Amino acid sequence: MNFNKFALAAAMSMTMVAGMANAADQGHGKITFTGSIIDAPCSINPDSIDQTVEMGQISNVALKAGSNTGTSIPRNFEIKLENCDITTLKSVKTTFTGAEGGTDGSLGVTGTAKGASIILTNGDGKQIKIGEASAARNLQSGNNTLLFSAYLKGDGASATVIPGDFTAIADFTLAYQ
Repeated sequence: MNFNKFALAAAMSMTMVAGMANAADQGHGKITFTGSIIDAPCSINPDSIDQTVEMGQISNVALKAGSNTGTSIPRNFEIKLENCDITTLKSVKTTFTGAEGGTDGSLGVTGTAKGASIILTNGDGKQIKIGEASAARNLQSGNNTLLFSAYLKGDGASATVIPGDFTAIADFTLAYQ
């Protein structure tokens, strides 16, 4: 009798395991948390660390020297700072680095497009040259947003603007004072 009960229990267990093996996947995944701890009076919002600014599809005619502006429409972007403690450091400067472009202080582009570069500006519309710190911006306690813009500019009268796709990458560093 005991053997029959054992056999029956084993058969039921195997049926349950087989049923679980055939169960539909109803979702699964993985969550990875990354970051770093920095020695600074403000934290940087994660959305600000790795951004893409869509410049759009810009007419080569708009970039030619002698046209109304020789530039595209500026596209805004921002660096959000969080939980700022301004007890000792009360302002911040931003420095953008990357490949230099064809005009003074501009950011170079790569790709099939040629004859134009990216100009970076602060919230007041003043150019921030690649490799040079921006003017200092005063901070407030708590959250702060640093406003910037970027536009494409033709590289001058001697440059031919060649249509195509482009990419430009600028890294930023913050220096608190």
